[in-house]
Order: sequence, then structure tokens, then C-alpha cells
Amino acid sequence: MPRKVNTYHYEKSLAELTTVVEKLETGDLSLEDALKQFELGIKLTRSCQKALNNAEQQVQILLKNDEHAELNNIDNDKS
Repeated sequence: MPRKVNTYHYEKSLAELTTVVEKLETGDLSLEDALKQFELGIKLTRSCQKALNNAEQQVQILLKNDEHAELNNIDNDKS
């Protein structure tokens, strides 16, 4: 049975990563603080990438289980 993707964890990590990037982009951090934030950013990026990889694996498993499954285009621009 495939592992469930913890979307809450992913969303929280992504939000935290966005905050880290914003802090780094200001340029107001000391070198030491910037390095700490960069290290945190790398950890969060890896965590998000792992969650995305798990989600992709789940999709592939689901598609393999249903030989007749079709990918449909989703129009997100509809209002």
C-alpha cells in the first residue's frame, strides 16, 4: 500500500521556506544568520522535494492500477 503524502507537512514546509527566502532576499542578516537560514532552507527544500516525489509515486501507482485511466487537462483559468 502506498504511503500517504502529508500535505499539511508539505504546505507548512513550503510556507516556512518562503519566509526563509524572504529573509535572505532582504540582505539584512549577518553572515552567520544568513548561513543558518540557508541551511534551514536546504532542509526545507529537501523535505518538500521528498513529499512531491512521494505524491508522484502515488500517482504513477494509481495510473498503473487502472490501465484505462486517462489524464485529463484541467483548465484552472475558468472563473
